Amino acid sequence: MTELSTILVDWLPLLMFLGVCLLLLAGFPVAFTLAGSALGFAWLGYSFDLFDPAFIEAMPNRLFGIMTNETLIAVPLFVFMGVMLERSQVADNLLDTMAGLFGRLPGGLGVSVTLVGMLLAASTGIVGATVVTMGLLSLPTMLRRGYDPALSAGTICASGTLGQIIPPSIVLVLLGDVLSSAYQQAQIDMGMFSPDTVSVGDLFTGALLPGLGLVTLYLAYLMVKAVRHPETMPAVPVDKLQSLRGAAFAGRIAKALLPPLLLIIAVLGSIMGGLATPTEAASVGAVGAMLLALSQRKFNIPILREVVRTTTQVTSMVFLILIGASVFSLVFRGFGGDEVVAEFLSDLPGGKAGAMLVVMFLMFVLGFVLDFIEITFVVVPIVGPVLLAMGIDPVWLGVMIAINLQTSFLTPPFGFALFYLRGVAPAEVTTQQIYRGVAPFIAIQLLMLGILAWWPSMATWLPDIIYGQ
Repeated sequence: MTELSTILVDWLPLLMFLGVCLLLLAGFPVAFTLAGSALGFAWLGYSFDLFDPAFIEAMPNRLFGIMTNETLIAVPLFVFMGVMLERSQVADNLLDTMAGLFGRLPGGLGVSVTLVGMLLAASTGIVGATVVTMGLLSLPTMLRRGYDPALSAGTICASGTLGQIIPPSIVLVLLGDVLSSAYQQAQIDMGMFSPDTVSVGDLFTGALLPGLGLVTLYLAYLMVKAVRHPETMPAVPVDKLQSLRGAAFAGRIAKALLPPLLLIIAVLGSIMGGLATPTEAASVGAVGAMLLALSQRKFNIPILREVVRTTTQVTSMVFLILIGASVFSLVFRGFGGDEVVAEFLSDLPGGKAGAMLVVMFLMFVLGFVLDFIEITFVVVPIVGPVLLAMGIDPVWLGVMIAINLQTSFLTPPFGFALFYLRGVAPAEVTTQQIYRGVAPFIAIQLLMLGILAWWPSMATWLPDIIYGQ
């Protein structure tokens, strides 16, 4: 082996990863960037006799595995459910009702927006759709009623990103599938040839308490802010709410809240109760979303056609990225990149705590420039087996990754949620105000990460109770 070949062996995995990041930053399509750059580096490695083409020959088996993976069927079904609920104007009814319920109190509208964001997160699981919907519906209302623009923007961004962590979340579906493979690989590498498994249902259950804890911290912050600075979160004048009192208002609350709550209970309850797999529950959610749209008189052929088209586009994007990431991971492994990562993380001071800290920081930074799908399909398969081989619980790891990505989605200047809101916010709301508004919620996210790191059973206790692991 020549001196140049020796140098390439050491640096090709890192150069390959950096090359992909640079191409993505340049704006090239993600799926084709992953596959194209991987094939380019594979050709380069083969030219210097540093890459075994047998890794590329394994690609058909990878694709067949993706095609026959029943867990991934949940992705288009959950996307369909979320888009259908978005089109059925569930958010409109929820926001109006919650504003009438809490609006008498200082900060009541902010509380309403947070609770509606939580319900939408548990109904749709799609971050972009939730942030845009809440931005269009609630931001003008909050500004008209005297709310501080920065606080309004921060509340909407934070509540909109709850779809990252509150199940049923597309993030958790994809993470569950990737972590399941990584967990089995880690156990096989340790000589365990009857490996345990981790499922999407485990992640859904594990994320429930941290997700609700995050909502509780959001609400606590808003209430403290309302008490200390009521001028930034004024109460809605009573005369605006007089028409929403008594039995008629109780009926309106029931009409607005019960259908989405029943849908959430049907989806999550069937998974946690062991009555259905996540894929089966997703089909229940898709049918339930259509029935809910029908009850709102928002279901017709043009709407169905639009929902199906959007679902097809999103699903195609996800699976194209998954195929590109599969090519990337095969080539990366062919260059010994997984061994390089394992050696690097194992040599870090602090053992698995130090390795976990470095990986969380890396994902936080990558979350500025990469979508959660790319991080899930590219980064997690690389670092996941190494961390899991160190004895880290896969459910806890998955929930930590989900909250970490949610935090990076809020962090200026590249947070995706900020871009979503900037695109629909009125001109009088400045970018600086949006950045300032999300700062307290970023601190809350980091606090939740710290709580979860200190108290892992917050994520593992409920799965242990329900599934008896």
